[in-house]
Amino acid sequence: RELGAASLIAPSAGNAAGALAAYGAAAGLPVTVVMPADVPAANREEAAVCGARVLLVEGLISDCGRLAGLIAEATGAFDVSTLKEPYRAEGKKTMGLELAEDLGWRLPDVVVYPTGGGTGLVGMWKAFAELEALGLVGPARPRMVSVQSEGCAPIVRAFAAGERTAEPWSGAATRAGGIRVPGAVGDMLILDALRASGGTAVAVPESEMDAVQSLAGRLGAGYVSPETAAALAAVPLLRERGDLGSDERVVVFDTGIGAKYPPPPGLAAPPTVAADEQDVERLLALLHTG
Repeated sequence: RELGAASLIAPSAGNAAGALAAYGAAAGLPVTVVMPADVPAANREEAAVCGARVLLVEGLISDCGRLAGLIAEATGAFDVSTLKEPYRAEGKKTMGLELAEDLGWRLPDVVVYPTGGGTGLVGMWKAFAELEALGLVGPARPRMVSVQSEGCAPIVRAFAAGERTAEPWSGAATRAGGIRVPGAVGDMLILDALRASGGTAVAVPESEMDAVQSLAGRLGAGYVSPETAAALAAVPLLRERGDLGSDERVVVFDTGIGAKYPPPPGLAAPPTVAADEQDVERLLALLHTG
């Protein structure tokens, strides 16, 4: 409103859609969200319930971004796409600020972050520099680790090749919609942060992501999203590569809840019985096999 915006628009494959819709509703500003057609229903429904106009695109998030830009240009809507305005990255800095506060103003040795558009990683890196300027932390920085799926890993490929920019990934395919970003707008900023921190980038197989999503729940981490599962799956890979020390403090970011996504493959349906079932042995047998 302070900038004179009369309406808002953004592409999204996940939580940004609902967040923008909710803030728009609170501010009394119309919101349009452009989403891939295969986005989980919960994400598009959340935006719609908050009053946003939702446009589904038979394509990837990069296609949504292009169309959102066209609509913004034609209508004068304020484009809240990744890194097309400063406020989103400023908001993502909160993760870095809260991380430092929660750890007693001593930053961890390593930050593992599932990376799509990369605004979170870029925002945290900026937050750490500002915290040092304020005298709240020292000059030591965490090694930043970007995690992607093997089905869409443009940042990983560019990092390994020593490139300054990341070429768009052809045929992007992963169940983790938040990191299915074939061409990140902030690729240079992401790669700069990884290298300046002494960090790295790693791609995980879809099968590992699926397995860890189920395992995480059984270990008490809750129903994590596929993106979070990818980040968790990266930890043993990083250990095997020698990128993590046994005594280092490692923070893995949980960026979403699994309930917004289809369940991991292989999750068995629970058994069903009639309300008047009396056979306790059958009940126990069903629970054992189910």
